[in-house]
This record gives sequence, structure tokens and C-alpha cells, in this order.
Amino acid sequence: MPTLLKWKGFRFFFYSKENGEPPYVHVEKGEGEGQVKFWLDNLNVARCKNMADHEVTEIRKVIAKHKDEFLKVWHEHFGS
Repeated sequence: MPTLLKWKGFRFFFYSKENGEPPYVHVEKGEGEGQVKFWLDNLNVARCKNMADHEVTEIRKVIAKHKDEFLKVWHEHFGS
């Protein structure tokens, strides 16, 4: 489960065993207090649990800023 970024108490990561899915990033708040999953191609929310709308908006901005970096790590990890 590679960690891509830590920002303001949020951890950005993906699971190593989900290679069958398009590139994505999970973002977790605290110790599993909330989580959101974004598809990296279009920055749409795949699912969200216990995250406020304003948190999701800010997280989307951070992902957009780091999207190329996240995709690079994804493709290096999965060899695609």
C-alpha cells in the first residue's frame, strides 16, 4: 500500500493488489476516520465515506496538483 503523499493529516495512497482497476488514489483522514477514492483520469469521486464536501474539494485540488506524479508512481509500481 504505497503512500504517495501526507498533507494536513490526510494520507494519499493506493493498494498494491488492485492492478485490475484504472489508476486511482485513496485519501484517508486520521486513523480511518474517513476515506475518499478518486479516479486519476478524470478526478471523479469513486466513493466517499465520512468526508465533508469541503474536504473532498480541497483534496481534489491537491490530487490535481500532483496527478502526474501519482500516475508515474502508479505505472512504475504496476509496470504499465
